[in-house]
Formats: sequence, C-alpha cells, structure tokens
Amino acid sequence: MSDKKIFKPEKGVKEKNYTDDDESSLEFPPKDNDTSQEVEDTSQEVEDTSIVDEENEEKHPDASLEMKDQLLRALADVENMRRRSERDVAQANKYGHLAFARDLLSCFDNLSQAVALAPEDRSGFDENLKNILVGVEMISKEIESILQRHHITKINPMGEKFDYNCHQAMFEVSNDDVEAGTVVQVAQPGYLLHDRLIRPAMVGVSKKTNSGIVEEESSVDKQA
Repeated sequence: MSDKKIFKPEKGVKEKNYTDDDESSLEFPPKDNDTSQEVEDTSQEVEDTSIVDEENEEKHPDASLEMKDQLLRALADVENMRRRSERDVAQANKYGHLAFARDLLSCFDNLSQAVALAPEDRSGFDENLKNILVGVEMISKEIESILQRHHITKINPMGEKFDYNCHQAMFEVSNDDVEAGTVVQVAQPGYLLHDRLIRPAMVGVSKKTNSGIVEEESSVDKQA
C-alpha cells in the first residue's frame, strides 16, 4: 500500500464553488492615482505663478527697478560701514596710546632735567651716589628708546624757523645775529606720535633789536 494520505474536509465545512456570476460580483480596490494628481497640480501651480510674475513685471516695470536700486544701496551701505570700521580700528591701533604718552612725557621731562643738571665731574662723589646717577641715566635712556620704538619722536627745533604747527612761542629774544622768527632757545621739547602732535615745543623766538630795525630801514631807503 502507498504512504499517501488523503485529506478530507472536516464535517460541517462545505466546499464553496465559485461561478462566473460570483467573479463578476467581486470588488477590487481602486488604483492609486493621488500621487500623479498631486504632481500635476503642483506643476500647474508653478506655471500659474510664473505667468503671474511675468504679468506683474510687464504691468509694473518700475517696481523691479526700484527693488534692484534698494538692494544696491543696501550693499553700498554695508560696504561703507565695513570700510569705516576698518579705518576706525586702524586709527585706534595707531593713536590709541596718545593720552598715555602725553601723561608719561611730563615724568620723562623731569627725569631728563635731573640727568642734565647732574655734574660731569663726579670724582668727589662716593660710590653709592655715583651708582645712583648712573642708574638714573640708564633709566632715562631706556625710556627714550621705548618712546622711539612706539613711534614717539622728540621735537627739538633749536636754530630752526618758527613753525606754529609744532612750536609754541613763550617769549622773544632780541638777537641780530639770526633772522627774526628763528628759534634761539628751547624751554621744553615737543613730541610727535607718528604724524600727530602730542605736545608742542615751548620755544623762545628771536626778534630784531631797535638798532637792527633802523639799519634795515636805512638799507631799504638807500635801495629805493
């Protein structure tokens, strides 16, 4: 006998035979056309928007020109602000320590004056006093080198023509040996930071004496 098993339907379960009428009565789900419809709607909206934009440009050509002009002006303002900021930063880096230099120069003047008043012959001084004077001179030279390193230059206009931009006349000195208006004495040197004046030089300016004025007038009369 063969080993094949024959399955039989259980009791109470009836086999159902489908006929042609039954197949026609079956309902199938509708096809999914939503995605294609959305794509068509989106493309239609884009076309409508482009058409509206073209119509607006045709109807209002000045509006687009005005918008372009406003954009160019905004870009120009931003560029000007950037350049102004760069210039302000450069000015601050260059002249930012001007007030500090002005305050420091008064102390440096006193120190320089002390060094200038020290006697050259120090043979009678003890070693401690000599060392103190040497130390003061070294400090003065070091401060002067620091000022030069930071572009602070001294104005010492001895023998130069008076310049009201850098000099301040404190008094006049009668002197026929030099031209009138020549600096013959410097009471206090001036200083420049780069090209900006920190402090003008306090100077004495020459002037002609009465005899010199008379001689000049007589020479003019003879030439006439």
